[in-house]
Amino acid sequence: MSKTSEIFALILGGGVGSRLYPLTEMRAKPAVPIGGKYRLIDIPLSNCINAGINQIAVLTQYNSVSLHRHISKTYNFDAFHSGWVQILAAEQTQTSNDWYLGTADAVRKQAVEIRATGAEHVLILSGDHLYKMDYQKMAEHHWETNADITVAVKYIGEKDASRFGLAKTDKDGRISSFVEKPTDEKVLNDYKVSDIPNKPFLGSMGIYLFKASVLLDLLENSDDTDFGGELIPHAISTHKVQSFGFDGYWKDIGTIRSFYEANLELTKDSSQFSFFSPDKPIYTRPRFLPPAKIMKAKLSNALISEGSYIGNSEIINSLIGLRGQIGDNVILKDTLLMGSDYYDNEERLASADFVPIGVGDGSFIQATIIDKNVRIGKNVIIKPFPRGVEIDNEKYIVRDGLVVIPKRTILEDGTEIKP
Repeated sequence: MSKTSEIFALILGGGVGSRLYPLTEMRAKPAVPIGGKYRLIDIPLSNCINAGINQIAVLTQYNSVSLHRHISKTYNFDAFHSGWVQILAAEQTQTSNDWYLGTADAVRKQAVEIRATGAEHVLILSGDHLYKMDYQKMAEHHWETNADITVAVKYIGEKDASRFGLAKTDKDGRISSFVEKPTDEKVLNDYKVSDIPNKPFLGSMGIYLFKASVLLDLLENSDDTDFGGELIPHAISTHKVQSFGFDGYWKDIGTIRSFYEANLELTKDSSQFSFFSPDKPIYTRPRFLPPAKIMKAKLSNALISEGSYIGNSEIINSLIGLRGQIGDNVILKDTLLMGSDYYDNEERLASADFVPIGVGDGSFIQATIIDKNVRIGKNVIIKPFPRGVEIDNEKYIVRDGLVVIPKRTILEDGTEIKP
């Protein structure tokens, strides 16, 4: 039986991330903060480490500086362990002048690195999903069924079907048919395979485990640029493509609305996902920050990260990121405050016309995403817009009714953003 130590994991850094704009204006999708102190890339990396997969590469292309910095300062194995996490950035070479053209093309351009590891199997992952998964169980299923390719799948509802790859399987779980993001009603009806209420489709999670030799052969003998759209459907007729069912929590963080809802869910007792786990933790960059300091504040369903300060204010159904600063008489409701990368120094804070990082006294903020290093003055009012409203403003963005304050924005005292 093979071991997870023989698996090489490739985490795809994603494209431009336009659906998460403006959070991706200055960073790659996997570098977007989540849960107050983590980044999205921490999810697949931690899942790999917890499963004993210690040879990991992250493929990057767009806005990758902060992602590179986070990985280099977080994932360093000591001299007594053989593992590593490395960055494989898109580059122009003598054999290729193109950047990554798709998921399969990105992996194809790193074929030399795959061979260099000597790994028997290659695990392909996405860097922008929220879930905990034991890849060892998937690997054991892959080996027991002697599959060439194993695709992780879960049952999904009709409203999500057009955003996923859909599979049909035989009684042994072998995938007999696969279609990527179908919109045609006839095709959708043909792919209804489940009797589970409200979950008639078997959707691909974008997690693929290949025999390394099979992966390299498929990439070198085709021009397929995408796994779900081309390579997997084509491989079904020539290789054994097996499904691996997953019934745990899994969320695609692909839009501002899904990102917002996933974060807010973390503040609730009923949350299906938790960063807490005594034996399989989610890792992130260690920081030397003081405990959060909370004065006469009223907190309800709140996550408060270290280094934060909250004055005599009310925090309801909200998440406060690292070094989050909130003054007095503030009401923060259904809001994500991502915090900051640094503290203001005392000299600047003493300036009369200086707007400090964080949320100023007397402000009311509801249903808003406040990115890092934002300065919100005193008596600022921000309220949500109706669902479906889209606005691009110099100081703020509205996506599906949610207000997003981009990184490093300054909102002066008395600013009002509301319908």
